[in-house]
Amino acid sequence: MIAGLFDAGLDVTTADLIVGTSAGSTVAAQICATPPPELYAAILVATSQPRTGPAGSERGRAQIGSVVNHLERTSAIIAAAADAADMRCRMGAAALELDAASDGSWQARWRTTVAARLTGKQWPQQTVQIVAVDARTGEPVVFDRHSGVDLVDAIAASTSSGLPYGIGDDWYIDGGYRRNENADLASGYARVLVLSPFGGRSRHPLEWGMQLATQVDELRAGGSRVETIFPDSSSEHMFGANAMDLSLRAAAARAGDELARALAEQVSEILVLTSREPVD
Repeated sequence: MIAGLFDAGLDVTTADLIVGTSAGSTVAAQICATPPPELYAAILVATSQPRTGPAGSERGRAQIGSVVNHLERTSAIIAAAADAADMRCRMGAAALELDAASDGSWQARWRTTVAARLTGKQWPQQTVQIVAVDARTGEPVVFDRHSGVDLVDAIAASTSSGLPYGIGDDWYIDGGYRRNENADLASGYARVLVLSPFGGRSRHPLEWGMQLATQVDELRAGGSRVETIFPDSSSEHMFGANAMDLSLRAAAARAGDELARALAEQVSEILVLTSREPVD
């Protein structure tokens, strides 16, 4: 998406604030260190190369099975929770239980995986916020370059939706348990662009106010102009249980690039025609 907008003349990587949640935290770091067209080209090159080891279809089925199990487990926790705060506490407790039953090797492996995805491993000078949730308290946490936390660790914490990720004496889980997009963290900015691969949907009860529509209403009430971009209907099959199927990666990248080009004029109305200054 970001590469398609870039090629259409809209460089969103120069934003005054970039908020990254879960997988989006990796993207936030990537786009601050590498031009979007290079990142897009690298995806297409990587997915065109033959894989070694188990057949791609077997690997894909294993990944989908893991995602389905994770969705079922977390859905049960959401259903049992009284509200969003209770849900975050329950998610954290469940993650800590998984960690206690593990062999302890996951953290080092996950940090290596996260670091391998980044060309730049230092916090950018521009304002980037990475969202996570404290596994012990359920309280949301927002990391930035002033937090005293390594960028790789911050991203590893934000992307920990199963086992918790430890930083010092603290443990963290996925930032999406605060809110899927966390767009409300852009409160006070005149122009807000939200890229939501979930299409604004939420697994949580609407009365909890976790969904993107509520966040957009809050931003607009504060004076922000907001544009949202969702995958189009032709890309629906790439989400849900298929979201971790690597065989779909190139198709997903191309779909995002094409959609961005189609929406570039619409997006430019908010990015180009309004003030850069934060709302007073």
